[in-house]
Amino acid sequence: MIFVTGGGGFIGANFVLDWIAETSEPVVNLDKLTYAGNLENLAALDGDARHIFVRGDICDRSTVDRLLQTHRPRAMVHFAAESHVDRSIHGPGEFMRTNVEGTFTLLEAARAYWSGLTGAERDGFRFLHVSTDEVYGSLGPSDPPFAETNPYEPNSPYSASKAASDHLVRAWHHTYGLPVLTTNCSNNYGPYQFPEKLIPLVIANALAGKPLPIYGDGMNVRDWLYVADHCAAIRAVLARGRCGETYNIGGWNEMPNLTIVRTICALLDELQPGANGPYEQLITYVTDRPGHDRRYAIDARKIESELGWRPAETFETGIRKTVRWYLDHQDWVTHVQSGAYRDWVNKNYGGRE
Repeated sequence: MIFVTGGGGFIGANFVLDWIAETSEPVVNLDKLTYAGNLENLAALDGDARHIFVRGDICDRSTVDRLLQTHRPRAMVHFAAESHVDRSIHGPGEFMRTNVEGTFTLLEAARAYWSGLTGAERDGFRFLHVSTDEVYGSLGPSDPPFAETNPYEPNSPYSASKAASDHLVRAWHHTYGLPVLTTNCSNNYGPYQFPEKLIPLVIANALAGKPLPIYGDGMNVRDWLYVADHCAAIRAVLARGRCGETYNIGGWNEMPNLTIVRTICALLDELQPGANGPYEQLITYVTDRPGHDRRYAIDARKIESELGWRPAETFETGIRKTVRWYLDHQDWVTHVQSGAYRDWVNKNYGGRE
């Protein structure tokens, strides 16, 4: 049994589905089901005894303690986080609570639980913390990609909260000996991603004939990682990673946001042509967000050399699978686009010209 937090969200749900498909090992899944948490993501596991879902808050120590004592997991995999930069700019408080206080609560619960284990159970226990490349700050055009040794230079409330959580995880290992692992990944994309992030937002807006908002000049560069590759990497780190180590996970796919949007438009033109002509004509440049990091890139050589992991998907194969999934699951998009979500989109993009 493993204990997953945030398993109703985008990456967490993909991981739970992947884990049960690949290992058959049961999962207890704790998720608060905020706006981005969605049990529809896990509909394929309805009635499956290997998936135990609990709605709850990672900041609630009593709930976490109860689940640990009841299910006796051999590992904790911590996905639960507020993760959208724009939301962190509008309201940083929830990011501090979930990402910092929540991680602290989990670490303390894990430490108490681990301290009570003995023998092989104690030796084999792991706490895997899933983080982001944004903790490293921004790169210039010719700078080498982020390595695990890069200093932390977070530039947004979101990345600062994740940097703080990373430091807590490191400190609990060095101070208390808690057997932790940390992963810092690049931008994920794929099925079940909430349509506030670039790729699903562009797909949804294009199909609805709405503007495709591009921040600034559209030349902000990101490294893109297909979510199934990320899940495989986490499995590798959990199985073979060295305690106390950090592993950067990237897709070796650096490209500007504008290229991403044009690629999606071309795929939609091919797979579901619009009645009013090419989707690219919907591209709209809007005022850049404050403190927008110019470039992220991941050096993933450590996880490749130590653990033998490399991404299976190129961006070309992964983005085609992603667009196809959203075309085949438009009911899912409709269901998650609640009134509250539409209000937030209006708040974030309505004042940008």
